[in-house]
Order: sequence, then C-alpha cells, then structure tokens
Amino acid sequence: MHIPSLKEVVTEQEWQLRCDLAACYRLVALYGWSDLVFTHITAKLPESVSGADSHQFLINPYGLMFDEITASSLVKVDGQCNKIIDSPFPVNPAGFVIHSAVHEARPDAGCVLHTHTRAGVAVSAQAGGVLPISQQSTFVLASLAYHEYEGVAFRDDEKPRLQADLGHANFLMLRNHGLLTVGKTIADTFLSMYTFENTCRIQIDAQAGGPLTQVNPLIVKGVAEAMRVQTGGLGGAFVWPSLIRKLDKLDHSYKS
Repeated sequence: MHIPSLKEVVTEQEWQLRCDLAACYRLVALYGWSDLVFTHITAKLPESVSGADSHQFLINPYGLMFDEITASSLVKVDGQCNKIIDSPFPVNPAGFVIHSAVHEARPDAGCVLHTHTRAGVAVSAQAGGVLPISQQSTFVLASLAYHEYEGVAFRDDEKPRLQADLGHANFLMLRNHGLLTVGKTIADTFLSMYTFENTCRIQIDAQAGGPLTQVNPLIVKGVAEAMRVQTGGLGGAFVWPSLIRKLDKLDHSYKS
C-alpha cells in the first residue's frame, strides 16, 4: 500500500516525532511485544506544533501491523478523536479511550505505550501482581499502579477510573489485560516497557523454579526514593540512539 509522504507537509519537529514513534512501533514488533494490530503507542504533539489544542497526539493506523507502520502513516487526532490530517485508516476505539485518558490526565506524558504480551497478561492475572524478586522489579515497583479489568476499553465512562488509578505512576498494570508505561519521551517510555516486560518474564520463569527470594523492602523503598529524586526517567536517552542504529541496519523504511 502506497502512503504519501508527509515530510514536506508537517513541521520538522513533528516529522522527527513521527519518525521516533514509527521506530518505536517497529522495535515493539522486533522484540515480540506486538499483538497483531491490537495494541497502541501514542506520542503527544508539543504545543509548538499543536497550538492551542494541547491534546493532539499521534496513534497507529488501525489495521497495519507494527512492522508496517511508517512516519507518514501515523494518524494525528485531537482529544475527541477527530483526524487533524486526513487518513484512509481508522483509529482503534479502545486505543483512543485508553491513551486519550492518560494524555488528558498527565500533561507530562509525552508518550504512552500499551502491550498485551503473554508474560504481561500472565502477571496481570496474578493476585499478587508484580513481586519484588528481581532488580528489574524494583524499578517497576517504584512507580507502579493497578487498574481493574472492565472489559474492552471502548467506553468513555471508564476514563475517570483509569486516570484515578494511574495517578502519578509511570507503570500501570491493567488487570487481566496487559501493561502500560508512561514517559516524558518515546525513548523513556520504550525503556520503561522493556523493564516492565522483563520483570514479568523473569517472574513467570522464577515461579516455575521453586521457592522465591524477595528483595529487602528497604531496598525497594530506596529505589522508589531515588526515582522520585531523579528527573531523567530510566535513561532512555542513552539507549535510544543504539536502538535506532539497530533498527536502521535491519530496515529504515519506518522513516518514509
């Protein structure tokens, strides 16, 4: 399918955001976190691009696999899911409800990433949720919230409850559903999901191997305090350039 390039249509700042978000979709596919076409990653447009409408964001074209998404195919919508630039693709209603709720409640949320991975859903179904049994889990537990399952999230009336449950957390476990991360940048949000996903994979593997040793609660508390003081997230800016190099070696068509 030919999708006309928007490189000369949008601002340079928006084009870079589109390239980074398309790269994030490709990386999610590369790491095996995608669920056909049914999960979502969004990036909020800065006010210098969106103007008075501070709720504009980019979301995936519903129907494309994550390894097909390009900078030009991303759909730009406002807070009511109106398309700002015409697109032949629809927007997943459940994706819009979840992501618009987070962007609306969290002005600091430059990016929101949601997955339905096997390990993520498995831990989300466990009564104990994330357990403090790995170094990775201590970073997640430092800023973790839970939201109870209410069915497929396409109803606007769920948004206030989701927003209240998320609060100021950067990791959200959607019970019986999957994982969600929030970050100031696409890089930070991707790295948070990398940590969240590995936390869940490690937990499922560890539970299959016998009795578990838990991390001292004082250590978990110390990580939480350190992350409250730290303002640069988990360090996504350090990892992102290497991920882009990795992706460019494989396929740079996401930039089209």
